[in-house]
Amino acid sequence: MVKLGVNIDHIASIRNLRKGVSPSPVEAAKIAEKAGAAGITVHLREDRRHINDEDVKDLRKNVKTKLNLEMSVASDIVKIAEMVIPDDVCLVPEKRQELTTEGGLDVISNKKKIADVVGRLKRKNINVSIFIDPVFEQIKASKETGADFVELHTGRYADAKTAAERKKEFLKIRDASAYVLKLNLGLNAGHGLDYKNVIKIAKVKGMNELNIGYSIICRAVYVGLFAAVNEMKQIISE
Repeated sequence: MVKLGVNIDHIASIRNLRKGVSPSPVEAAKIAEKAGAAGITVHLREDRRHINDEDVKDLRKNVKTKLNLEMSVASDIVKIAEMVIPDDVCLVPEKRQELTTEGGLDVISNKKKIADVVGRLKRKNINVSIFIDPVFEQIKASKETGADFVELHTGRYADAKTAAERKKEFLKIRDASAYVLKLNLGLNAGHGLDYKNVIKIAKVKGMNELNIGYSIICRAVYVGLFAAVNEMKQIISE
């Protein structure tokens, strides 16, 4: 069964609008877990625009399923991961001016540095994933770093404007997924997935986990967080 990881970054985004303490990422994580989430995902950005260091520490103490920390390979962020020891880490690219992650990590051009970070994290018994575009060369480079998983970037599929474009992007993901499995890597995916476009991705052979945040938080505005998470879990399960 494909697992659902719920990204709660935007719970912190709402909290930070008033620089207060509510809504609480920890409470949101507890609700998501009760609704069936297999894990909680947060992105500790270098500019701390939503999730901050204390959030990560508090979540580590309270998450009962598993904590997945998305992060860049910046040295100060790596040190925090080594201290907190999340269950999983997903290495992602990061640009200060972007609204959200715009593409996969270029592993080929940064393989040595990424491999060093992967090694440091694995020495702390942290499972390491790398967020990449569905490109065979990037998958091969990710395998060579020693990573356990890759998370395929589904953003271009999700943002496709036409049926033909969406099909083209889906086929890239499907074929890349088969190559991931051929290299004996774990297969995750995420970015831009919602209650409709997730269905085809959930059906991809060998898919282990989908990490979804924004669409769930948007849905929660109308129906509540428990119902929003539970609806997504049911769609993926079916």
